[in-house]
Formats: sequence, C-alpha cells, structure tokens
Amino acid sequence: MVNVRNPFRRQDSVDATTAPELHRNASDDLVKTPTDEKEAYNGDVKATDPADYSPDQLEDKNVLANGKERPIETAEDIATRCISLEDDPTMAIHTFRMYFLGIGLTAFAAVLGQIFYFRPQTVYVSQLFLQVITFFMGRAWSAVLPNASRGKFWAFLNPCPFTLKEHVAIVIMSATAASSAEAISVFAADKLYYHITPNYGVAIFTLLASQLLGYGIAGLMRSFCVFPTYIVYPNLVPTVNLFDALHRDKNVAAQKKRLKFFWIVFAVIFVWEWVPEFLAPTLTGISIFCLAKRDSAWFTRIFGGSNGNEGLGMFALCLDWNYVGSGGGSLGALFTPFTTQVSQYIGVALCIIIFCGMYATNAWNASIFPFLSQDLFFANGSQYDQLLILNADYSLNETALEIYGVPWYAASNAIYYLGCNLAIGATLTHVAIWYWRPIKDAIHGFRTRTLDDPHYQRMLVYKEVPMWVYGAVILCSFGMAMATCYTGHSQLPWWALIVAILLAFFMFPFVCVIYAITGFKTDVQQLAQMLGAALVPGNSQANMYFTLYGYNSCAQGLGLARDLKLAQYTKVPPRTTLWVQSLGTVVGAILQLIIMKSVINNQREILLDVQGSNIWSGQQVQSFNSQAVSWGALAKHMYGPGSTYFIIPIAMIIGLAVPLPFYFGHKFFPKLRLNTVVTPIICWCLGYLSVGINSSVFTTMLLGIMSQFVLRRYYATWFRKVHFLMSAALDGGTQFFVFIATFALFGASGKPVDMPNWALNPGPGLNLDYCQRLT
Repeated sequence: MVNVRNPFRRQDSVDATTAPELHRNASDDLVKTPTDEKEAYNGDVKATDPADYSPDQLEDKNVLANGKERPIETAEDIATRCISLEDDPTMAIHTFRMYFLGIGLTAFAAVLGQIFYFRPQTVYVSQLFLQVITFFMGRAWSAVLPNASRGKFWAFLNPCPFTLKEHVAIVIMSATAASSAEAISVFAADKLYYHITPNYGVAIFTLLASQLLGYGIAGLMRSFCVFPTYIVYPNLVPTVNLFDALHRDKNVAAQKKRLKFFWIVFAVIFVWEWVPEFLAPTLTGISIFCLAKRDSAWFTRIFGGSNGNEGLGMFALCLDWNYVGSGGGSLGALFTPFTTQVSQYIGVALCIIIFCGMYATNAWNASIFPFLSQDLFFANGSQYDQLLILNADYSLNETALEIYGVPWYAASNAIYYLGCNLAIGATLTHVAIWYWRPIKDAIHGFRTRTLDDPHYQRMLVYKEVPMWVYGAVILCSFGMAMATCYTGHSQLPWWALIVAILLAFFMFPFVCVIYAITGFKTDVQQLAQMLGAALVPGNSQANMYFTLYGYNSCAQGLGLARDLKLAQYTKVPPRTTLWVQSLGTVVGAILQLIIMKSVINNQREILLDVQGSNIWSGQQVQSFNSQAVSWGALAKHMYGPGSTYFIIPIAMIIGLAVPLPFYFGHKFFPKLRLNTVVTPIICWCLGYLSVGINSSVFTTMLLGIMSQFVLRRYYATWFRKVHFLMSAALDGGTQFFVFIATFALFGASGKPVDMPNWALNPGPGLNLDYCQRLT
C-alpha cells in the first residue's frame, strides 16, 4: 500500500520538534553559488538544458511502483513539479515596450479601479485580467511592428519577441494600482464629511508613505516570507502556470495542447457567465429545500443564499463561477491546500450552528434585528442614525448618546467581529508554535546563501536588493508620514503614528506566513481600529489615520512579498520587481488622487446620499467613515468593560489560546494529525456567512474535495499538467466577463440593461432561489 501524505504537508505539519527538511528535487548540481551560476551562461547560449528540470521529466522518486506518477503532496512538489525551473538570464526585460505598456496599463488600472470605487457595483480590476490583456498587447506589439533587423530605431521599439519577464514586470507594475489605496478612503471621507481638503503635495506624500512603508517591511523580512520552499502563496500557482503556458516551450506539442486547453476553457466560461449573471440568475443559487417549502422563514435563513444577506446557503448549488471561483470571495477551491479548506469548512459548520442558535435563543437580542445585516440598530430594531449622537465635527455628543442609546449589531455581524479578533490572536500563537523553527532556519539560510529551494538557487545569478535599501524606504516613508500627519490635519499625535507603524511591523510576519502557506489572509484592520481608539479616544479622524498606517502598511507588505515570490517563480530579478512595483505605486497614487477629487467635486450630493444612483455611489466611503466613527467615538461605550460587546476585543486574547490544545494534542496523539488544523481560519470562519451571497459555499466545498483530494491523489499527472491552468482559465474568463458586462449590462457606462422576468429570473419582491422573502 502506498503511504500518501496530505496535500501541502510540508508547511502545515511543521512542529517545534521537527524542522522541515526541504529535499532537493533535482540533482545536487542544481544548487550553485552565484559564481557558478554566472559561469554557466555564455552569451546567448544557455549552458543548462531545460529538459534537465522540466516538470514533464519525472525522477524515479516521483513514480510509484505501479508506474503512475506520485501525487502532488508537498510544497516542494508544487515548486518543482508544477512550476518550471527554466531561466535565461539574458532574456530582455527593461525594454521600451515594457515601460510603455506597463505605465499605460498602470494608468488604465488606476483610473478604472478608482472609478469602480465610487460605483454601486463592487468590481475590481483583477490581476488575471491584466495578465491576459497584457499578453494580447505584447504579442500584437511584437507581431505588428518591424523587428530589430530593420535598424536601430525598430530595435529600440521592438527588440525581440514579447518575453516572459516583460510580461511579469508589466503585470506587477499595473496590479499595484488596480484597487483604490486605503489613503484614498481617508481623503474621500475627509472631503465629504469633515470638509478637509489636503493639497496635492500632502495627499501624494501621504499615499506614498502609507504604500511604500509596507514594501520596506516586506523587504526586510523576505528571508522567511519569500525565499523558502514552504512559502508557496497558493493563489500564485495558477498565475505562474499561465505564464509558463503562454511563454515557455510554445513549439512543443504538449505545451501547445496546454495553451489550447486554456483558451478553450477561458472562452467557454466567458460565454457561460452570461447565463447565471444575466439571463438566468436563479442559477446563482439552486435550493431544493426552498423550492419544496417556500413559506418558511427558517428555511430562508438556513437554506437561502442567492440574494445578499438572505441566508446561510446550506446545501445550495451555485452554477456561477463569479461566486464559486477565487474572485467570489472564497479562498479558491482549485488551488487552496486541502487542509486549509477543511479548516475553513469546519469554521463554516460552526458558523451555521452559532448563528441559528443565537437567533433561536435571542442572544444579544438577535431576533429583534435582521438575521444578516451590517447596519447599526436602535434597541427597537430600527436602523441607527449615527448623526444623531455626533457633534458637527463628528465627535461624540454624550448628552445625545444618553437620549438615543448605544447602537446594537445584528448578532451575526457581532459574531463576525468576534471571529476576526479570535483569528488575530490565533494567528500569533499558530505561527509561533508551528513555524518558529522553519523561520529561524530560513533566516540562517538566507544569511549564508544556503537555502536549498531550487528557485532561490536559480535567482542567485541576479543581484539582490541590499537590506539598506529597504531600510531607507522605511525611513523615507516614516519621514513623509510624520510630516503629512501634521500638515494634513490628521489629529494623530507623533507617538501614536510610531505605535501604528510598530503594529504593522509586529503583525506582518505572522500574517504573511499564514497567507503564504495557507492562502488565508488575517484581517488586522479591527486590531488597528481598536488600538487607535484606545490610544486616541473619541477622535474618528485620528482613528482613520492610525488604521491607515497600522493596517494598510501590513496589507501593502503582503503585496510586495507576493510579487517577490512571483518574481522568484518566473526568474525576474529582485531589483526589477521592487522598481516596477514602486513605479506603479507612484503613478497609480497620483492618478487615483486626481480621479477621486474629480468625482467628489462633481458628484458630492450623490455620494453623500445613502442610496446613491445607478451610476455613482458613496457606499464604500460611507462604510469606511462609519467604522471610524464607531471605533473613534463609540469604542468605550460599545466595547468597554461592562458593555454588551466587551467580549469582542477580549476575543483577541482568547484567540491566543485556541491553537494550544491542538499543539499539545498532536504531541501526545500524533496519529490524530491535529497539526494540520489551521486554527486562525476556523476562528475567522465563525462569522464567514454574515454578509453577501452564500449560495456558493456548499458548491465550493464539493469542488475543493474533488480538486484537492480526489484529483490530486488519484490523477496526479493530470493535476500537475492541467489543473492549475484550468483554475487560471476559469477565473480569468469570468473576470474578463465581469469587466465587459459591468459596462455593457450593469450600468457602469450609464444606464443598466434589465433582463425580462421569467422562471429563472424572478421579478421584484422574490428571492432568486424562491425562498420566502424576509424583511
């Protein structure tokens, strides 16, 4: 019998007694010194035969006794069998074409992403969309323009066929500006609610300080957040697979088949998405239970989920990849490690039990408020108006608060906040007890340049970014932040700014390691808001800026660390990665600021309106400001000792203890494999179903079992060659559809197009899954 290990065992079963032994998956001569690497290449001729490390060339240890391929089990398997080790250090990258397309697409992504921020539909310019559109533009450029043989001018414009490294650099550069920066939310709230308009200089330097600070943090910690084999970043694997399919060995028959397969799946899902998204939206959530009993409120709460905040979506089937795939808020059933998904659905099961139990027992007055809602409420269940308890400067009016009372949450929303805080505490302990040894070994290996990750060894031929550069980035960012905090009227004291930056420094390694190994991103925004409220109480303005530097800097660091890993997988030099990401950040920040001011100046009244219009909406700014007000003005009353929700901040401390029973249980009962339980994910998923469309959860779970358990274990060759590419095609085709349909159908260009009502598109007043409509 073959002893088959669980997927991604390398990273999620590390304990304090056994450091991960990262075996080489190729011959020892693949691990070379920088000098050896440089000498291996002469001119344009590669001295190393790509066949020596091609994923299609299996070693004996990867073949089972029955002749079949051994399943993809570990992080090392992913790095060496699913991702190409091929590299050509002479490949062109800093070309006019790269900068022209990179800056152009950065401007496109920044403008479009900022416009989307003020739209009623929540749409993002995805990295996969940029990856596909960049490929078309780059290939068209190299095919249409005369090549280098026509003279120096054309050699400058079109020096060679569009290369892999140009493609990666453009995607990294443009993706940095694809979503609205956190600082933009601060400026928008200041301009709309506080009548503060920082000048362009202050605003731009605030943007750069908050964005680049995270880059410096990630750079200093890249030894254990980027380089080791156990640092996988699961959501990168489909992206890298697509890069490999588009650029490597295009003339090989097998590679042509993979590329053809990608475009077929891409086209099929693009065409299919018009059906559930427009023609037959009932396919978003098919609930047999609701169809059988359409007059039960509890059936709606438990089995409904095709509409926003409808129900928990238990056993519903979703045929819309926009919600099932990684773009729909899930972790990504086709590439997220199986142990991560198991932990996720354990948390979801607990979430269903807790939500239903609290509503049935009226805990926290749950039955008075909607089952699922993100609003604040008066004690009688009506929607809370925060303006009634605030002064003109948005500070708290204590007298008014005594009259109107402290606001309430829907019980499900309160559990969501509680779960987030549990996850923060659990993340700290989980990383400390399971990963301290591999982190220590990775730092030592980086210092001695002996890390045996094959991709890292290939990268030694390129000059690394010196540590002092990242340190200089941090110092410059800190100087800009300190200056703009006072010139921009942030009301954040200098010492509180330092605490916010220290918070980002402290949380980043814990959050990054969990994200890189499991694909789960711990949200530290609440921690920043809580700490900001404790340090500068009663000041929503200061709370926004504290959150900006305490939370956003950590999030930006994750972006750079992920891009550095993408560069390591695709062999883009580290200095190039830092340069293109910084360039994209600067260009994107300036354009986002210009668009933000223009939209607010021209649409101010609509953005302040709760409903907005079909074209413009201030919902994201309103939500951001409401959170700042809640934490800045009401934190003591809502979360202080003796308050209803005091357990929410305390949950962070409780979360520290959550991983310990699993750790000690694994020590005494190793056969139970408690080391594979990812406790931060279980904690966070306690409130996973508190918002949005939940009909996709059950379908995602089924796909996860099929993908990461059945296909990975029993169809290893197909899984290695095609699976991650299929994931990229499904997500890419769906996101391409969303981008086009947003303008063609959903009103981003003006007037939305309405599909006539029929059986699979119920009319107003009906849920798409025909569950009873609740008020």
